[in-house]
Amino acid sequence: MKCLYYLSPNLDSTHAISDDLHAVGVKNWYIHVISKDEAGLKKERIHSSNYIETLDFMRSGLIGACSGFIIGVIGAVILAFLQPFGPNLPGFAYAGVVVFTTLFGAWEGGLIGVATENKKLAPFHDDIEAGKYLFLIYARKGKGEVINAMMREKHPESKHVATDKHFISPFGVVRRAP
Repeated sequence: MKCLYYLSPNLDSTHAISDDLHAVGVKNWYIHVISKDEAGLKKERIHSSNYIETLDFMRSGLIGACSGFIIGVIGAVILAFLQPFGPNLPGFAYAGVVVFTTLFGAWEGGLIGVATENKKLAPFHDDIEAGKYLFLIYARKGKGEVINAMMREKHPESKHVATDKHFISPFGVVRRAP
């Protein structure tokens, strides 16, 4: 599955694109629109994006969990070396240190991510702030060509700005289309 990114200039065009995507067989579940005008999207019954797509808590949470794991392993090794609680500390105590720091890191990373924009949407931030509508169209194999052809034919006002292998990968990079 790949994600096609299209910028639409206004709400009327966005509504028409949404209808035409439905006409070529793309279900609402696979169409997400990111915009400052959430009320307009709701009024026009256009499927808007969700928090996983707009916020960076998945990526930041994974980075926090990895950092917490590394810190926990280092802490467990130091604890085993220094033995402040004696030589008979059970193994689950060391595992508990690693689990605790991993979960704490994931929690902290998630909190940081809730306050930040998704890194994959950063290239389009200025366009969204300028009032444009960013479509994220999830296309199954073979559907991408159909969608691109329909968009070129019926909606020349919209611009294909990027294609991503799959949007949910938190560490992937989106490259703008030429």
